[in-house]
Formats: sequence, C-alpha cells, structure tokens
Amino acid sequence: MSTDTKEVVCDDCHTVFHIRTARSYSGSSLGGSVSTLKTPRIKVIGTGGTIASKGESGSQTAGYHVDLTIEDLLSSIPDLSNVCELEYEQILNVDSKEFGEKELLMLHEAVSRSIRDDSFDGVVITHGTDTMEETAFLLQLTVNTSKPIVMAGSMRPSTAISADGPMNLYQAICVACNKESWNRGVLIALNDQIGSGFYITKSNANSLDTFKSVIQGYLGNIVNNEIHYFFPASKPTGIQYFELAPFPKVIVLYAHQGFDPQIVRLCASQLNVRGVVFATMGAGSLSKETNIELYKAWKEFGTPIVFSKRSMDGMVPIANLPRELEIEGKTVQFDGCMASGYLNPQKSRILLQLCLGASMKDRQIADIFKTLSFGG
Repeated sequence: MSTDTKEVVCDDCHTVFHIRTARSYSGSSLGGSVSTLKTPRIKVIGTGGTIASKGESGSQTAGYHVDLTIEDLLSSIPDLSNVCELEYEQILNVDSKEFGEKELLMLHEAVSRSIRDDSFDGVVITHGTDTMEETAFLLQLTVNTSKPIVMAGSMRPSTAISADGPMNLYQAICVACNKESWNRGVLIALNDQIGSGFYITKSNANSLDTFKSVIQGYLGNIVNNEIHYFFPASKPTGIQYFELAPFPKVIVLYAHQGFDPQIVRLCASQLNVRGVVFATMGAGSLSKETNIELYKAWKEFGTPIVFSKRSMDGMVPIANLPRELEIEGKTVQFDGCMASGYLNPQKSRILLQLCLGASMKDRQIADIFKTLSFGG
C-alpha cells in the first residue's frame, strides 16, 4: 500500500543559523522516489523587543526585560515546520527604544544581504513596537525589492497570560510565505492585521490593537491561517529610494501653548542640527513668534523646517505654511519651510534625514515630501 510521509530535517544546528528542509517521500514504506518540495524559504532576523521579553509573573505587562533569543521564540511555535524552511539570525537583542544609527545600519545590512540572497523568498524581522514604525519606514525607503519584508512584535511579554508574540510571529512568517505579499513594500503584521510600514503608526501605548493607519486603512487581515488582502499588490504612491548615508542630525520639536521660541535658536546655533521637524498644533499652526524664529534659523544656518502635526491622523497642507512673514514691517519669503503632508513627526524626521544625506536643497526636499506624502 502506498504511503506519503513528510520528514523535517535540521541540516544546520548552528547557534546563530538554523535551517529546516522539508522533504516528501512518495511510495511504499519499503522504497520509492524522493522529491524536494517547493516550500518558501524565509529569513528571520531577531532584534529583541517586548516579543523577546520576560516578566516575573503571568499578569505582569510592564517593567519586563528582553531575555529571549530568536531561537527561543521560533522553538515556541511548533507549526512552523509545516509552513516553510527557516533560517534565523540574531543581530541585536534590545528594547527598540535603544535603536539609533548604529542599530539601524546593522539591521539594514542584514536585511539587504538577505534580500540579495536568491534562496530566500522573504524576510521577517522581530522588533520592539515602540519604534517599529520608524524602522519600517526607513527600510521602505532604502531597500528596493519585490520580496516581502514583514515586521512582527508584541504588546505583551512572552510570560504574560495570553501573550500575543507567538501568534504575531507565526502570522508574520505566513505573510512572508504568501506570494500575494510580493510587491507590497514593507509590511507590519500584528493582532491579525496587515498594515503598510510606510503609513502605519502605533496608536495606543498599551492595547494589543495598537497599530493603525486610519485614513489609509489596513492592507489585509489573517483569519484561521487564511491571508486576505483587500487590494491588488502595490507600493505606496510615489515611492522613491535612497542610498543609506550617515544620518544628519535632525530633531523633532513639539508645539504647545506657551512654547518658548528661543528653543529654536538654541537648537540651530548650539546643537548644530541640520534640520528641524515641528509637531505643530492643528494642521501646521505655530505662534507668530515661533515662525519668525524658524525663519531666522533657516536664513542664518540654512536649516530646513518641516511642519508636521501632533495629531495621529490628518495632514499638513501647503496652504497652511507661513511662506510669507511680516518681520519689523517688512514682508519676507520663508522658502525653507515645507509641509509633511500625511507623515507624522517621527517619519518626517527620517525622510528629512534621507534627503539631507543625499545633499538635497530646500526645493528638492519639498518636492520629495510632495511626491511621497502630498505635502511639499
């Protein structure tokens, strides 16, 4: 009697890399042909975050510490051997609040190397949720590929009752395996939802259903191992790619009632910043005094100013920019200010850094914001 069996073989049990190869055996138990199944091969890159954290009790959901490796996380998901072949690499094991230029460059190199490897069909990255949207946005603008890059994390540590990490990671790997995920850019898969890494943002500091892009919406969702995309494959409108260069110093300032405009001059003259992003009130509102100080910083130090917004959604239109200012009875042209469009302050900062790193001038930077986010 003919039987079909499936065997999972560990070809390499290196402490950093772990490869599983699936083979199918067709024929009788006494013999038969051996054929290799065409299963997706996925690279999983571990960087730490809550998904790799432990608490002291099942009810602890704050004050935990990163303590698990990517090997620990993958070994907790038994069904993965039925989904794909895996190779994993631990490049970092930190809370995402510790991500800076060094860490981003390390991750970018690992992702780029994996994408160039023709044996991989996709890349999954485990990452803390606090700054996941920033890393996703940077990768979207610096890694040009049709292969899926999927980011996964969690809002609860691994020791919590109903920890969300294992399912989030499992679903992210399933998304990376799915051919419908190609040509969609960087994706974030959390809490059964699939979002665009370009647009999505963390909207709640505590809840599982935290990643949102209210205006643009989700790209799809996951139900009982089924991946449902709502739209044909496409990348964000007007997407452009940058060479990753050393990050110029760009800061984010947060507007509020009674904001001291002298902070602007301090940043430009003493901190040697190359650019400023303002989380403005409303859709680009700042006090007249603050706008004047921004103009002076631009005029004296050549510091481009991006007007973003405090609110999670909505946009800053060009019409709200203070392109003309009255200073000491004279009308001056403030050409160094630009609107972020739909981009929030943290993503505007990354885009401004990439533009400055490419030696772009004010008009070129404004054109990039116009093309990518309807600002300018």
